[in-house]
This record gives sequence, C-alpha cells and structure tokens, in this order.
Amino acid sequence: MSVIAELPEVFGATAAARSTVFDAVARGEVRRLARGLYTRNLTDPPERVIRRNLYDVVAALYPAAVISDRSARLGARPTDDGSLFLVHERMADAVLPGLTLRPRRGPAAAESDLPLPAGLYMSSVPRALLENAALSRGRQGRAPRTLTRPELEEWLESLIDQHSEDGFRALREQTRALAPQLALERELSVLDPLMGAVLGTRHDIRAGSALLRARQKGHPYDPQRVELFETLYEALDRQAPITRPVLDPASPRYRFLPFFEAYFSNFIEGTEFAVEEAREIVFDNVIPPTRPEDAHDVMGTYQLVSDPAEMTRIPTNANELIALLKSRHRVLLKGRPDKQPGVFKQEANRVGNVQFVTPALVEGTLREGFRFHRRLAYPFARAVFQMFLISEVHPFNDGNGRVARVMMNAELVAAPEQRIIIPQVYRNNYLMALRALTANGRADALIRTLDFAQRYTAAIDFTDFDKARATLEQTNAFTDPVEADATGVRLTLPEPALPDERWQIADGPREYLQAPEGADIDIGWAWDIERPGERRTVRVEVAGGRLNARDLPDDCQEAIQTRGHSAIVPLLGEPDPPTRVIITSSGIFTR
Repeated sequence: MSVIAELPEVFGATAAARSTVFDAVARGEVRRLARGLYTRNLTDPPERVIRRNLYDVVAALYPAAVISDRSARLGARPTDDGSLFLVHERMADAVLPGLTLRPRRGPAAAESDLPLPAGLYMSSVPRALLENAALSRGRQGRAPRTLTRPELEEWLESLIDQHSEDGFRALREQTRALAPQLALERELSVLDPLMGAVLGTRHDIRAGSALLRARQKGHPYDPQRVELFETLYEALDRQAPITRPVLDPASPRYRFLPFFEAYFSNFIEGTEFAVEEAREIVFDNVIPPTRPEDAHDVMGTYQLVSDPAEMTRIPTNANELIALLKSRHRVLLKGRPDKQPGVFKQEANRVGNVQFVTPALVEGTLREGFRFHRRLAYPFARAVFQMFLISEVHPFNDGNGRVARVMMNAELVAAPEQRIIIPQVYRNNYLMALRALTANGRADALIRTLDFAQRYTAAIDFTDFDKARATLEQTNAFTDPVEADATGVRLTLPEPALPDERWQIADGPREYLQAPEGADIDIGWAWDIERPGERRTVRVEVAGGRLNARDLPDDCQEAIQTRGHSAIVPLLGEPDPPTRVIITSSGIFTR
C-alpha cells in the first residue's frame, strides 16, 4: 500500500515527504485544496471535503489552535459567511473553498479549554465570554470576530436559564479567576457588570437586548418559545378568516356539549372513564372510591366549561391572562392540592424529550406571547394561539393541557363561535400537530387539525345526551387512538343535516345592481339563510338583458316578481345550498 493511501482524506504538506506529495499530485492521485493542504478525494466538491474534515483542515494549517471568540459561541462551527475564528501564533488568514480561517494572537490553550479532535481546542465558556466582551466590527460584509453587545447579553440569558442562578454565580467566579491568567482584565470590566445585571445585582446597566430589558423589568422570557409564537402568529394572520358563528348560545342544541368537552379533555390527559361513569360523576356526584382525584378532575373541568359567565371571560392584557389562568387552574385541580392549584410551577417539567419553559421564565414568556395574541383579529385564530401559548409554556405542575383547552374555547364562546372538542380518536392528530410546531416550526398542521375539530363539533346536535353519544360513536369519536392508527379508522363528520335542521330564511332581500365579481346582470337580491351553527348568503341574479324579457319561463318570471324568494325556497331543503342563483331566458341555474 502506498504512503498516500494511508493518509487521511485531507492532510497537510508535512504529512509525507514533499517529493511524495508532489509526485502524487502529478499522477492525479491527490489534488491541492490550498497552499499546504491536499486531499485524496478527487470527486467531491472542495468545499464539501473541507467542511467534512474541518478539524483536520484547521490542524493541518494551524496546529494546536484554539477555536475562539464568536466561533466558540457557535460550538466550533463556522459563521454563515464561512469564517472560523482561531487563536494561533500564525497570523495570516487562510482562504479556502467555503471556509476562511481567521487567526489572531493570544494565549495558547488553557487547562479549562475543551480538547477537540486533531489536537485542537475550543475556548471554555468562561474564556469565550471574556473573549466576546471585546468590541470588534465586521469589515466588508464579514462576520465580526466577537459577539455584539445584544448577542452577548442573550448568551448570558441562556446560560442563567441552563445553569440556574447558583450555577451562573459559579460561572461568574470562574471568569473573574481566569481573566488575569489570560490578560483579559479589560474584557472582565465589561463582562462582570453584565453578569451582575443578569443576576439582578446591578441596576445601573443599560440593556442592549430585549431579553435583558425584560429581565430588568422582572419578566425574563424564553426567546426560542417567543420565536415559535411569532411563527404561529404569522401563519394565523395569513389564514383566511375561519368563522362558525353560534346563532343562539342558549339553544338546547348545545345542552350536553360541555359534558363531552370535559370528558374528552380529560381523556386526552389519561383520565379515562366510561361515558356512563363520567355521567354519574358529573350529574349525580357519584365519586368512585378508588379514583376520587380523577373524578374531581372531570368535575372541575365541567364546572368551568359549563358556566356561561366563566366561559365568556377573556383576557384583554397580560395581567388578566395570568390572573385568569391561575383562577381557572384552581377550579380545575381543586381535588389535587398536592399539585398546587393556581400556582405556577417551581420545578421544570417535560414530556418525552420536550423541555418546557423553565419556572423563572414562565410569566415573562406568557407576557411576550400575549403580545401576538392581542394582534389577531378573529376568534378562531385567537383561540388556536391561546391554546398553543399555554400548552407550550406549560406553566403549572399538572393540568396544563386541560386549562389550555378551556382558555381556547373561552375565546370562541365569548365571540360567540362554535367550540372545539378533541375526541378520543383524534388525540394523536392533535398531539402530533402540537409537536410539529414545537419541534419543526410547522404551524399549518395545528391550524388544520383544530379547524376540522371545530367543524366536527359544530355538526353535532347535543340536545339529547343519548343521541349525541350515538352520533359520537357513529363517527368513531370513542375509538382508541392506537387502535385507530393501526386499523385506519378516522374521525368522520356526521351525516348531513337532519330534516328538522332545514335552512331558514334569516334576512333579505338586499337589492344590488352590480355583481361582486363583475358579472353582467340587470339586478340581484342577496338573501341570508341559516340553520343551527351555520349561516350563509345566497345571491339571486337576473342575467343581463333578461329583466324585462317577455318570453321568460314562468319560474323565472315568478323569481323576479318575488325578488328571488321563489328561487330561494327550494334550496332550503338541501344540505349544502349553492351561494348563487342565475335567472336566464332558458331557466334558473345555480352555482
């Protein structure tokens, strides 16, 4: 085997005898990437080879270098413009395909620095903090060597969030001890007051970042969560308005809706009862002796969602949001005093690999998120946002999902618009949509999921308990989600409207002379029709030149004489009436 074949994919000029390397280049067995840097890879693009072998590349040109400054904050990764900042005795930059190595002089690796492959090092967190406290400017569009002041403050905020105040104080002591060893006393004079401001012991520091300003006001927040909230806000703001009005909130149609809302909301969280058992708990106060706490969870949820006055209370500012959250949580979990009802969590919580907002950042993150909520114009959008805000912050020790859904439906009830229930079979769809936004920043799945759930809820008549339960069964609402996924069972919409749910004329006619889309008409009449849970407008229009025609069919003449009424009436028995009726010389047509 040749000497070249035993070398790594990327190697320096001193890895083998100069003549051996030059001969291999001449034979086409090796190609030159830059001065003093070669590769055995003859096919991949040079920038891909360099990025794949980053540490070997750096070590070949700058042996024992310390990856420092901004690059240490990035975890030894290059910046977006391809810059990697180093400490090394050799000062010249190395410009490579897709990568620029930018060294400066400074202390060699300290004992606390992190060893990397190929004999390299990365600045420890205390050292990197000190290094980034030095002012620098990017030139000619290049990334600056050190962090900007706001970026440094944001890093400090993330560190206190990760390590708690005690860990952050220990980190501060480490920077104080390290600064004289590295001759970074000047940088310490910038960094130390900032760390004091983050700890709340220095009140004379003018913050450069929104994060530190929020902390100084007593409301630090989680910036990653706020980015998610902005993503959801933008998606909802782009969305065409979704409106499903409730025409009569006192209608018997909604009589047992709160029961099933409470039943399914608890089922999602693992509080599982048979429907009849839950019915006895709620309406007969029959508490199973072996499960009193679970029973009180169902009762607490029902107490909230069945109270019309409570469900029309919605927050107008962040203080009201926090007060309302706590008061509803107290009712929800009054049967579990060990869960501290109405008190924000004191310890971090998580589900699977999702770590929720840390206790110190709960209130501030709710406040920052509510700023987006206030800007949304439509109840459905505000409901979706409110639910995700509370679910993502997870402000309590327990009951977060339930209280999030109560807050969601309160936004709808106050409008008044149709509520949203998440049936048992739809549980995984709902949770996967939440995860898609949390993990991947995809808001579309959550909006679609809740849109369908609202359509589904609006389609069910809850006047009679047994009939409502039968409809829920027919549409697979009670199917176990794991079994449903395995067998392909899905939540389905109920059958079209029953005969006693015919459309009725609600208002009209409103006369107009020009069609909204610019169609050629002589005259038109707009009629509003409605049925429980739905309202729409039907336009009856006379095609251009037909208004005074003498040879029109009898039904067309009648439609004109009644200003569209006779054309509307036959549509009232249809499950999905058209929204446009056209009177022509050949007859009446719908679109």
